[in-house]
Amino acid sequence: MPAGSKLSWLLVVESAVLLALAFPVAGPLPFWRAELAWVGLVPLLLALLVRKDNFAWPRVARNTLLGYFCGILWYGGTCYWIQSTMHFYGNLSPFVAAILLLLFCFFLGLYFALFALLVSLTHRATGNMAWTLLLTPFLWVAMELACARITSFPWNQLGDSQIDNLLLTRLAPWIGAYGISFVLVAANCAMASFFLFRGWRARLVSPMLALALIAGLYRGFAIHVAEEPAPVTAMLLQPNLDVGSGNNWAGEYFDIQMQHFAALSENVCNPYFAGLPTPGMPMVHPDCNSPRPTIHLILWPESPAPYEDSDPRFRHWISALAEDARAPMIVGDIAVVHEPGETGNSVYNSAAFVAPDGTFVGRYDKMHLVPFGEYVPFPDLLSFAGSLTTEVGQMTHGKRRVVFAVEQHRYGTFICYESIFSDEVRQFVKQGADVLVNVSDDGWYGDTSAPWQHLNMARMRAIENDRWLLRDTNSGITSVIDPYGRVVQSSPRHFKTSLLAHFNYVSRKTFYTRHGDLFAWLCAIIAIVLAVDGAFQNHHRPA
Repeated sequence: MPAGSKLSWLLVVESAVLLALAFPVAGPLPFWRAELAWVGLVPLLLALLVRKDNFAWPRVARNTLLGYFCGILWYGGTCYWIQSTMHFYGNLSPFVAAILLLLFCFFLGLYFALFALLVSLTHRATGNMAWTLLLTPFLWVAMELACARITSFPWNQLGDSQIDNLLLTRLAPWIGAYGISFVLVAANCAMASFFLFRGWRARLVSPMLALALIAGLYRGFAIHVAEEPAPVTAMLLQPNLDVGSGNNWAGEYFDIQMQHFAALSENVCNPYFAGLPTPGMPMVHPDCNSPRPTIHLILWPESPAPYEDSDPRFRHWISALAEDARAPMIVGDIAVVHEPGETGNSVYNSAAFVAPDGTFVGRYDKMHLVPFGEYVPFPDLLSFAGSLTTEVGQMTHGKRRVVFAVEQHRYGTFICYESIFSDEVRQFVKQGADVLVNVSDDGWYGDTSAPWQHLNMARMRAIENDRWLLRDTNSGITSVIDPYGRVVQSSPRHFKTSLLAHFNYVSRKTFYTRHGDLFAWLCAIIAIVLAVDGAFQNHHRPA
């Protein structure tokens, strides 16, 4: 079957669809769809490897193009929400927003092209189909690492699809989500071997092993792990502000809103879900007649509210609430700072830390800003996209991580989409954070797949670092995540409410927390060696 034939292209489309369905589309990910990650790569592998001729450079080029096409389709299927976000909230026409989405897919689709190129070069290096399949999981992890390190967009790593597989996720505290991706690709390679080898023994042994592995790990979705003790309480405010409006709160309306949110932040009787907010799931109604619990922390999320760190009115209300509740606060706000030697002011997307006595004692400035949301990359080239930043302005990247401390407890706080960077979130825990806090505004995504995908990536950070994660959002999904990555409490989406969250402090550190992406870098080194060897082969080894 020629690599450029219609069947090859159909196989590529099939892989893109299967892999896209292995992630949330517009709600929680059903278990059966998560299982598609175990076979989603098989069609692509067949398109790359099934031909029996030599892997000469024309063949390598065709394979790279096949991988590129798969990547374009996959990013389009999983990140389709970018178009609506840029249209509704970036004031771009639907056509221009669609063009930007297409450019986004063309750009990031290059990573799938890289994977296909690495597979082809590995076959040139080894000259053996079995060795190529055995080494392919290393190549995939190397590709995922490149996506995280080069373009800083590790959205929906393959391992994230298994977030509810409590058996497989036990790899994450050791080698991160990359280790889960490795196992998934290995299973895909084993299944592909059934179609790629001729002898019946060779054709059956690997798939049987793969099926046994899949069946065993499938049990991970049915495992029941004892609940983690959660003696500590926090209040998570979900203001549900409209991200498309100005929210200027002129005059006395500012005080009215702040008074309302302050009262809501001390209301411990709001109903919540004991898990993910799924349709038909009954809500838990707390007993409002029981003794009032001690509040150990109050969170206000990143939101479109006009909170400026230097605004006396804002500081007055936050200080008063912290004093009244006798609890520290972490509040998403905007910091405008005049940097020494600069002509203008720097604007930061920040999280302020307030002590129980109402003193503002620290601030973390977001280090990883959202392209086209908080800044425009290559502004001269993409000047037409400037309206995307009219709401938040041209933000400045933060320069250092800050761990907030009070009463011997330390809070690692990261903002919005920083939750997708595993090697960076672990730095907070490495610096001593005994609980993780993620303040986010997912209202920009609307009712698309993005809030659910974002939540699952945040859940993986809790597993990798063996920490409770308090995730406070503007419009949902506000949730409490335990060290196993389970959502144990959540608020209904698109409601103005607050969540009385139960969690705990944890001091132990995982191997991943201590050493980070060591496994992924090892895979990258192997991939580079194989690519160089394959590139410098003077002859074309047979398939």
